[in-house]
Amino acid sequence: MGLDDKIGNKGEGLGGKIKEGLGKATGNENLEAEGHKDQASSNLKDAGENVKDAFKRD
Repeated sequence: MGLDDKIGNKGEGLGGKIKEGLGKATGNENLEAEGHKDQASSNLKDAGENVKDAFKRD
């Protein structure tokens, strides 16, 4: 997993947490859902990179 990918994925996940928190604080369900989506996307990308890394090691 490249450092750029790690930083990008962590940034996306953090942005998602911020959106989720703002959505909860303001009662904006759409913003909260978008935050969840961003976090899920970040986690999925991390998992994909981990799979690629596992195959590179063999």
